[in-house]
Amino acid sequence: MAIRNVLKLGQDDAALRRHAREVTKFDDRLAQLLGDMAETMYADDGAGLAAPQVGVLKRAVVIDVGEGLIELVNPRVLETQGEVTVVEGCLSVPDRAGRVVRPEKVRVQAQDRTGKVIEVEGEGMLAVCLCHEIDHLDGVLYVDKMIEDVSDRYRKAERGAQDGGQVQ
Repeated sequence: MAIRNVLKLGQDDAALRRHAREVTKFDDRLAQLLGDMAETMYADDGAGLAAPQVGVLKRAVVIDVGEGLIELVNPRVLETQGEVTVVEGCLSVPDRAGRVVRPEKVRVQAQDRTGKVIEVEGEGMLAVCLCHEIDHLDGVLYVDKMIEDVSDRYRKAERGAQDGGQVQ
């Protein structure tokens, strides 16, 4: 496995805005991609990563919100419930954060790395992450849905944490 370069908004906009293609081959190359994506996500302390973020226009995402790695190929949202406003960040939009409205619960159908159809239900952080990563597959970034930019507060909190102080 290898750590891949994560594309950044402001540098790689055209690549991040493209629609990913459906995966039709479930082979060693896909397994390698998923492994590389997971390694990259963990190396950057992320909670999720979509293939377009590493320059591969395939419908594949990896997610880990602390409950173990989830790999989804060709994911699609089947059902959503409720609504929650959360602060999101993104590996492709470094040093920024914003409030976004997302479903509180979500049910997703996808395939695993072998092509087997699976369903994942998530709520809270997992629901947010599922929606965030699936948006990437359609060229949508959280900043497109952002209702408030909280980047300044985010940076102050980061500085306070690094200094060992508290931010008000």
